[in-house]
Amino acid sequence: MIEPRPVVEAPIRVLVVDDHPLLREGLTATLRKQPDLEVVGEAVDGVAAVEQFNTLSPDVTLMDIQMPQMGGIEAIERIRELDPTAAIVVLTTYPGDSQAMRALKAGASGYLLKSCIRKDLLQTIRAVHAGERAISAEVAQAIAMHAMEERLSEREASILRLIAEGHPNKQIAWQLNLAQDTIKGHLKNIFAKLDVTDRTHAVVVAVRRGFIDL
Repeated sequence: MIEPRPVVEAPIRVLVVDDHPLLREGLTATLRKQPDLEVVGEAVDGVAAVEQFNTLSPDVTLMDIQMPQMGGIEAIERIRELDPTAAIVVLTTYPGDSQAMRALKAGASGYLLKSCIRKDLLQTIRAVHAGERAISAEVAQAIAMHAMEERLSEREASILRLIAEGHPNKQIAWQLNLAQDTIKGHLKNIFAKLDVTDRTHAVVVAVRRGFIDL
């Protein structure tokens, strides 16, 4: 009697997206050691990521957030328009809850801190390929901690970006075509939402939570 041959499953095809060549090299070297994983492509920014995804149709995409030309969150949105079932894992240095929520809302299946890559990367790829969600514990804790808090509006985030660039209220009002009293009112709301009492601390907290980038 001839025994049936065991079914050999195809490897999980992975696209690696990051603008830092050393990190891409490290990721691809790690993945290529795994018999069930295959690196099918690399991209240096969001524009290339969308193009590569459209050409290669990977099973899982590893996506950096902060990249030139097109950032990771916009790239996630574009990819999910191409394929609503696309499995995308964000790789980021920042554990901010606001940035994580934007990425997950855009369609990310996983959110992994780069500091956790050695420990959690392979398990995360396999989990999202199986249809699960995978979020770093530190990020999940930050999301839970701020879940009930009111988030900054896009206008408030714009004001904070200008503050971070060193602009006084008068210049911010001129750039945004608003009255100075309106800017002061927005700042009052920002301070309340972030639980701070001054502009410098507001910028620090906003960056840490991912409301703005510097």
